[in-house]
Amino acid sequence: MPISYARSLTAHQRTPGANRHLGVALAFVAGAINAGGFLAVREYTSHMTGIVSSAADHLVLGESELVLAALAALLSFVLGAACTAILVNYIRRRGLHSGYALPLLLEAVLLLVFGILGARLAAIDAFFIPLTVMLLCFMMGLQNAVITKVSQAEIRTTHMTGIVTDIGIELGKMAYWNADGARQPKVAANHARLGLMAALLGAFCIGGVLGAFGFKHLGYLSTVPLAALLCVLGIVPIVDDACAVLARWSRARRQG
Repeated sequence: MPISYARSLTAHQRTPGANRHLGVALAFVAGAINAGGFLAVREYTSHMTGIVSSAADHLVLGESELVLAALAALLSFVLGAACTAILVNYIRRRGLHSGYALPLLLEAVLLLVFGILGARLAAIDAFFIPLTVMLLCFMMGLQNAVITKVSQAEIRTTHMTGIVTDIGIELGKMAYWNADGARQPKVAANHARLGLMAALLGAFCIGGVLGAFGFKHLGYLSTVPLAALLCVLGIVPIVDDACAVLARWSRARRQG
């Protein structure tokens, strides 16, 4: 991967192409983590719809422990998104450019922690399952907030409901028969948006298949290539900023 291209994916200055490519890559990662995480803890963690619904169900059934577990997962997702906002704004205010890359690097580190400790702690269900669900939800919150901020809320990667809805809307526009001719504005599909939504859905599905396959055959070791991909996506702006900080420090030391 050329350095300039890798830099553009999580650079502070955004382009529509970089947003699309980053979105597809993160949708793949989200699908893989979601599917692999389900095999580990029997819980999908990339979207909050099911978790909120399960909290409501458990509340009505009087299952207070499960309600608290669902609320903890929801809070973890929120905290992950909040962490991204803090990192992005902290880095931006200091004139650096790795604000979008740092959350992805943090996600990679947490994914490796899950992979390294998972096999050792998996036997302790009462401790392992709630902690793992919270960790995975936190990572998904981190990731979803990154792509939401860089794309101005145009792209989501951790849940497919809105994406599938957008695909349906654009297909409906394509199928619409403009029988009234020039009397009304022509209904036309946005083919670029349809292609993007289809790519996001496809990447999520492929990631899910490979994530489930990897976890089934490799176990927690399957987290390593996903963490490596996240590092590749974010490492160049981080190295750029590290070099810039070292250069500033070196100049200040010489002047002092």
